[in-house]
Amino acid sequence: MRVFITGSAGFVGFHIAQRFLDDGHEVVGYDGFTDYYDPALKRRRTQQLSRATGFDVVEGMLEDAPLLASTIKQVNPDIVIHLAAQAGVRYSVENPGAYIASNVVGTANLLEALRHVKPLHLLFASTSSVYGANKEFPFGETSRTAFPLSTYAATKVSGEALTHAYASLFDIPTTCFRFFTVYGPWGRPDMALFKFVDRIRRGEAIDVYGNGQMSRDFTYIDDLVEAVVRLSARPPEAGAAGAHLGELDSVSPVAPWRVVNIAGGQPVTLREFITAIEEALGMRAEENLLPMQMGDVTDTLASPRLLRALTEYAPNTSINTGVQAFVEWFTAYQREEI
Repeated sequence: MRVFITGSAGFVGFHIAQRFLDDGHEVVGYDGFTDYYDPALKRRRTQQLSRATGFDVVEGMLEDAPLLASTIKQVNPDIVIHLAAQAGVRYSVENPGAYIASNVVGTANLLEALRHVKPLHLLFASTSSVYGANKEFPFGETSRTAFPLSTYAATKVSGEALTHAYASLFDIPTTCFRFFTVYGPWGRPDMALFKFVDRIRRGEAIDVYGNGQMSRDFTYIDDLVEAVVRLSARPPEAGAAGAHLGELDSVSPVAPWRVVNIAGGQPVTLREFITAIEEALGMRAEENLLPMQMGDVTDTLASPRLLRALTEYAPNTSINTGVQAFVEWFTAYQREEI
């Protein structure tokens, strides 16, 4: 199969592209290599992918509608995995325009191109942040997403709505998957794990928001990749034909569209997370305890029941195992051994 991945130089995109290449598929990546964080890390990920046969990459922005459309027409993909986006809850408070341009306009540009190509399956990366102020734990796919707490979350709610409209209008089978705090090797420098490991190794204090009282449903990157690959083989059908899982199912009654959480439903407190890092490094952290930041939520907890019903799989890597793998990668990366 031909797989088209937007954001292929990003953390998640890199790992998903690598998996499809390992499984023998052709992969074309599309990435803008923006400077939200060090583009050198994105280049190094892309260099890793370029070692495999069957990989090509186009450098371009989602906002460049003509380039995006011509690329998709040329590739004529079987599967499209849309990961490219402006990420980060906190940065969206400072620069909302970047999120609207990339996550809303860019997604609309992609959908306009896909209406003429009709892939077998579009998979759209959403986020647990869409649950916002919802206090119904665990978060289920049919829970309300009407109260986003950040511009980032709002643009992802918009993306989900846009994909549903295009699935309905143009019969594009679409799965929106909601990430829950993904971490692991080759991770983003703006994420807590990268920052914490780097600063603890340097003997610097780490900033701990929410006074360390927050919790997250962490998802190790290999678990997420496995879930995405399995979901890619399960395009939804509209209405009664697709709704075979009863009250669990989020399938649309009018479109081949479904939303699925990707998480294990095993929350970890920020205190437990820091302890896992300290144990992996063999070092103690000095902490600056700070209040919650604008746009953050106190806790996330997913229901993995629909994912398990669809794929017979749910993330299960322990936080200690995942953090240890990241620390080993980070050490090698700093030494430029990879």
